Amino acid sequence: MPLARRLLFRSSMWEVARPRTPLTEGHFMVRLSDPATPFTQESAADWLLCYSAARAALNDVLHSTLCSVMFPFRWHPLGSAIGEPAAESSTPGFHLFARWPGETTTPGGQLALPAHRRRAAGPFDDLDAELRLALREAAASHRASGPLASGPLASGGDSRRSVRWVPGHGTAPGHHVLVPEPGSGAISGLPPSSLLSLAAALEALPTSGGVTGFSCVMADPAHSGGRLELHALGRSAGEERNPWESLKNLPQISLALL
Repeated sequence: MPLARRLLFRSSMWEVARPRTPLTEGHFMVRLSDPATPFTQESAADWLLCYSAARAALNDVLHSTLCSVMFPFRWHPLGSAIGEPAAESSTPGFHLFARWPGETTTPGGQLALPAHRRRAAGPFDDLDAELRLALREAAASHRASGPLASGPLASGGDSRRSVRWVPGHGTAPGHHVLVPEPGSGAISGLPPSSLLSLAAALEALPTSGGVTGFSCVMADPAHSGGRLELHALGRSAGEERNPWESLKNLPQISLALL
């Protein structure tokens, strides 16, 4: 039986919650409170607030060294959902997987199983109580920093910066890479407008060969000195092979999940 989704933090448009089936201690969601909310500069800024607060709280409580973000774009995970979290609802949401040296279960280990064989980790009552407090404190720090402040919780420092997402180099048919230009080492370092650019870049990806949508994954290196790359895998209901099977060992994807 799936568990009730546990709310940890709510902002004006987005919220941070445990999913109904948390796969690891570090598995969370950033999801819209109201699915009818349009994706605008304001909602992008609120998403960055929630994500940045979650990232800071995970660093503080779990000492995470990396956070992976997974989400479907114009795609609904089907059947066994190998390689991706199963759909919980039609409300737009992003799955976060915190990674840290002491983790006992990796996201990749759970996602390699068919959805019906995955078992919810937890309960995490004490851990989530700590995270709830850390999220409130991190969000308050974010708001106090202001839109033009610098630092790890500011939405890109200068929100007037222009960052667009451009095609990188995929390694197989149906595999697309998008990178921010100029480059960035952390999602929290992006301005809100860059998320609108990312949505437009995803919309522009080719949908030949029956592709109807994409499964997306991005590893946020934050402190490792790496650069952001979003990997989008073309998906279709009639696909002959799940693309995760052939691409899961790519360095950036394996870094995120394995």
